[in-house]
Amino acid sequence: MKTLLPRLLLAFALLFGFAAATRAADDLAAVKAHMTARIAAIDALKAKGALGENNKALLEVRDATVKEAATVAAEENKDREVVYAALAKQTGTTADQVAKARAKQIAANSAKGVWVQDDKGAWAKK
Repeated sequence: MKTLLPRLLLAFALLFGFAAATRAADDLAAVKAHMTARIAAIDALKAKGALGENNKALLEVRDATVKEAATVAAEENKDREVVYAALAKQTGTTADQVAKARAKQIAANSAKGVWVQDDKGAWAKK
């Protein structure tokens, strides 16, 4: 009986850990699917000048008169933060460091005319 309890606890811990890891992978896949579905809307809002990419790799509303800009930005930023946290965990760094590196990639790959924010916080159209 003394060895049964630790074995049951170990089995439960392994099962729970596997279930949590599977759930996390499923959640991340769902987040990525939402992000993919949102790309066209984001690109259109960027082209209108309603959204810009800040230096933390998050979308920022540049024209509040465009109603859907705030909603799209909030949904996308929530998902980006989940992805950055997951990448930070995988790489042993912080979500902030992941975001800063991603911001540089986004700025470099942004289309001409898109608002981007530099490291110092200044906004400019690419």
